[in-house]
Amino acid sequence: MADTRQKLRTALIGCGKVAATHASALQKLPRSEFVAVCSRKLASAVEFASRYNVSAYDNVETMIERERVQVLAICTPHPSHAEIIERAASAGVHVICEKPLAPDLTSCDRAIAAARANGVKLGVISQRRFYEPVMRIKEAIDAGKIGQPVLITVSVLSWRSEAYYRSDPWRGTWSGEGGGVLVNQCPHHLDLLLWLGGAVEELYGYCDNFNHPYIEVEDTATAMMRFKSGAIGSLVLSNSQRPGLFGKVHVHGSNGASVGAEVESGSPFISGVTQHVDPPFNDIWTVPGEENLLAEWTRRDRAISWNVMTYYHERQLEEFLDAVANDHEPLVNGEAGRAVVELFTAIYASERERKPIRFPLEATCQTGVNHATSRI
Repeated sequence: MADTRQKLRTALIGCGKVAATHASALQKLPRSEFVAVCSRKLASAVEFASRYNVSAYDNVETMIERERVQVLAICTPHPSHAEIIERAASAGVHVICEKPLAPDLTSCDRAIAAARANGVKLGVISQRRFYEPVMRIKEAIDAGKIGQPVLITVSVLSWRSEAYYRSDPWRGTWSGEGGGVLVNQCPHHLDLLLWLGGAVEELYGYCDNFNHPYIEVEDTATAMMRFKSGAIGSLVLSNSQRPGLFGKVHVHGSNGASVGAEVESGSPFISGVTQHVDPPFNDIWTVPGEENLLAEWTRRDRAISWNVMTYYHERQLEEFLDAVANDHEPLVNGEAGRAVVELFTAIYASERERKPIRFPLEATCQTGVNHATSRI
């Protein structure tokens, strides 16, 4: 029997906005002994580490060796993820990485291969899977309560200001961010689409920059797709609605029943910046015999006392530490992270080539699009 009291020596790399959420969770979780942080700039690491009474480093290998790190959380910009995963995995360290796993499929494959070769767990942050309203949707699908999913829709109508893009030099650039709303703001929602709908067979997508002329990347993207199951789906993702309106995930079944959730009331939050987030809730539930549950669930979900911006990160980090301690796959593993990257890569390819894109994609499929600003 696994020792449920086992503590794992944990650390993080990257001291930006989301790092505080990880640090707080790693310091709080019973299975975690939070020991160190790392940053390219030692001064940044020292300042950040002082808040949590842990050690500071500017070299990840040195930190791993001296602090005997067992689990590393990566909170750096995503173009650096694959290299850090390779370095940590080669030292036998399990890694959980902020989304997305990488900006391109080749980097994803490097990261997954490194984890496999060294026998370590690889997880990708997608904490919205742990939202209670989303879990209810997944459970209803798995139990056959809506028959087979036949239509899955994801809509995120959001806003990001110029100040947001100016807050870090890498934001809004192809080299530093790898993409826009598809790559940074909405990998969570792409993951939910795939988790609930399964693998995609073909899609046709568009993306463009409509009202953010000071960035290189897209602020809006749409796609229609056919899943391998035969279901169809749609994506509407945008950072161009001021103020942000909502993020919604809806699944409609072959028996006519529908289930769904509003996972954002407004724009998706910015870790370390947003001051308040309304809790997610089920906004559609027409499962035969369960229609009366919606009002009670909505009342319960809206009354939660925990902080949405930190609580579900804690739940995912807790689940990952349990996966390490008890040797099982984490709920959101490297392959799930790669599937998200494959999906946004296909949308970029469809925009660029003006044609439907079939799956699976070649690992070398180019990311990004040719135009950097709006054509309207």
